[in-house]
This record gives sequence, structure tokens and C-alpha cells, in this order.
Amino acid sequence: MLADRIKQNPHLKQLVLYLLLVPGQARPRLWVRWLVNPFRHQYGRRSRVQWRTRLDVVPFNPFSLGAEAVIEEYATVNNSMGAVHIGARSFVGIANVLIGPLTIGNDVIIAQNVVFSGLNHGYLDISRPIKDQPCTTAEIVVEDEVWIGANAVIMAGVRIGKHSVVAGGSVVTKDVPPYSVVGGNPARVLKQYDATTGQWERARKPEERPAI
Repeated sequence: MLADRIKQNPHLKQLVLYLLLVPGQARPRLWVRWLVNPFRHQYGRRSRVQWRTRLDVVPFNPFSLGAEAVIEEYATVNNSMGAVHIGARSFVGIANVLIGPLTIGNDVIIAQNVVFSGLNHGYLDISRPIKDQPCTTAEIVVEDEVWIGANAVIMAGVRIGKHSVVAGGSVVTKDVPPYSVVGGNPARVLKQYDATTGQWERARKPEERPAI
């Protein structure tokens, strides 16, 4: 395939990136945004991307926005390192940063200034600047009906389970179980839904758990 040939040839890859992206930046050139992306990416019925959104999506990785989903103003979406998918009726708040690989489910609420980063910069080689070292990626998955509070940070590789809540200002470094409330830095489980009682119960600390 042509895509494989480009990836395997460093000079050809560099040329293609130069033609697609503004030099020194992660944003696509105007001709890509106007003439290529609208035909490469998927926008669901009645979905909206506000005009002050920075949609840094490239044609060689997928981007999709589900029906009735909204991306608010001043948000930044970047799929250069991996696909970004946003489900139906999900709301991406003001000034969010979404860096793929990232999958957001249906009916998700994301407040203001939330950062999702599916990549990490390499730093182990002390003879090279960190900016010149290879990046690694790990997909972030946000399942259906999640609510994420303002100023939260979601790290690469994390999965947030269905109908969970991430408190504002949290830094999520580990998976969040479904039907949980997490908060803090690093985030920990504060409450979980108990199907036997039908209540949201406070999570017990290790010292509070009964001995077995």
C-alpha cells in the first residue's frame, strides 16, 4: 500500500509531512483543512465544531464526531499521533485539549480546560533534547456517560469506565472502574455504586476493610 511505502521511506515521509503540515507546527495546511479533511473525516448529523476550535486533524489518521456531539470554542483536537473518535451527543468543553489516540464514548460530558494526552515524550537518552526523542502512544478510552470535571488531566493509556465521574482538578493515571467517582492527584476512587443497595457508597480505605 502507498501508506506503508511512505512510512518505510524516511525521505518520502518527510516530504509528505512538509506538504500536509505547516512547518514547525502540528496543524495541517489550509488546503488540507479545506479540500481534504472534509472528505476524509466523519461528522455525524447535527454535530457542531465551533469556529474558534483549533481542529488540527490530519488526513492520514481517523477523526470522527458522532451525531449531535459538540466541540466548544478554543478547544484543540490533534490526531497526528493517533485517531480521535468522539461519540454521539458528547460535549467537549471550552479550551479542552484532545491528543490522540483517544476514543470518547456516547453521552460524555467534559467540562472546561480538560487535557487528554495519548502520547508521552521520550526522555531516557540524556545526550539528546527531550523534544528530539521518539514519542510513545497509548490509547485513552472514555466509556459512555462519563462526566469529567474542569481542569482534569487524563494520561495516556487510561480507561475511564461507564457512568463514572472525574472530579475537577484530578490527574488520572490509572484505569477508573465503571460507576465510580474519582478525585485527587493522582486520582483515587472516592465512591462506587453498589448494585445491592442501589446507593453510591464511599470507598473504604485499606485500613477500614475487614480482615479475611
